[in-house]
Amino acid sequence: MNMLHLLRHAKSSAKEDVEDYERPLSRRGRKTARRVGRNLSAELGAIDLVLCSSSRRTRETLDLVLDEFSPGTLPRTSIEEELYLASREKLTARLGRLDARDVNVLLIGHNPGLHELAVALADENSPGFRALASGKFPTAAYISLRVPVDWPVLGCSRHELIGYVTPESLPDEDE
Repeated sequence: MNMLHLLRHAKSSAKEDVEDYERPLSRRGRKTARRVGRNLSAELGAIDLVLCSSSRRTRETLDLVLDEFSPGTLPRTSIEEELYLASREKLTARLGRLDARDVNVLLIGHNPGLHELAVALADENSPGFRALASGKFPTAAYISLRVPVDWPVLGCSRHELIGYVTPESLPDEDE
């Protein structure tokens, strides 16, 4: 049984005078990424592979999330240019090329493609689907899907949405 987790990057800084690709995380984004990382490491178990867009804000999100994992449980990572602002179709195609040995996969990317992918893959009868489909997919939100098929046919059916977590749904923590 494969597991797929889709994580939108944390909040980036709009104040920086840099190209979109090079925008860093904001202070709030860094704090939220750490909180989400603690939750991910507790909830998802051992992740085999993280696919991450090559933009600065997604790489910073990746680093802060992985800082919350135990050293012995760090997954392999692949930072890929093709994931930067990728469409739902490009994301689906990339996931379809995953190796069968990667059964628990985290993808860190961008809207709108990531949200469109989440809605397209999630079973409409799953708890949380309505909130996912009718709302936004905010920064640092993630979903988890149970995927009972091989990766090459991922986009041919819908899969059980077993978790939809937004930063607002996590308990506040003092840092």
